[in-house]
Amino acid sequence: MRKIIGGMFVSLDGVIQAPGGPTEDPTGGFVHGGWMFPVSDDQVGAAVGAFFSQPYDLLLGRRTYDIFAAYWPYADGDGAAMGKAFTAANKYVLTKDDQPLPWANSQRMRTVDDIARLKQEDGPDLLIQGSSMIYPALLTAGLLDRLVLYTFPIVLGSGKRLFGEGTPPATLKLVDYQVTTGGAVITTYEPAGPVETGSFGQIGSAREDERQAKMKDGTW
Repeated sequence: MRKIIGGMFVSLDGVIQAPGGPTEDPTGGFVHGGWMFPVSDDQVGAAVGAFFSQPYDLLLGRRTYDIFAAYWPYADGDGAAMGKAFTAANKYVLTKDDQPLPWANSQRMRTVDDIARLKQEDGPDLLIQGSSMIYPALLTAGLLDRLVLYTFPIVLGSGKRLFGEGTPPATLKLVDYQVTTGGAVITTYEPAGPVETGSFGQIGSAREDERQAKMKDGTW
């Protein structure tokens, strides 16, 4: 059985939109495309290289697929090797529409059930890059095995967030971390079950009773 492993570039306030360049994804009026380049460093590059160092297939959302398909097959210079590897890899695209998937070795996945069946097959691990819209469904179905976050010392204020609408509550456990000299924090998480709640202790007081009453009637 394969593993599904996600990798995501994220700001301190949880924004994942258009880290790679100004024209990558300006939807919603996002004006900070390319925000990652000035705050990245060689250690981040090495970690990304390690992420893709073993045999893999790609699991992508439709918009990330469109971005990659318009860039990586044509990359030259430092990006040529990655472009060649991405083109050679099997690419499974979670999308309900019927638009063509012209990039070599691309296949359509219409439902999360299709991904679940794919995960059961023999083959290399399925790596996700970007594609934030597919995480809620994967988490709900219990299909995500590992998540690697590259968190950069920058606050963007607006833009698409990592865990969007429909994300189920879940607990994750930290299994690895690295702090780079440039201030990026690379953390690796694995699912650790449902969210549990508790308390550090409650104090009975008239002020707390008043606060609770205000919350109940919506005046707090």
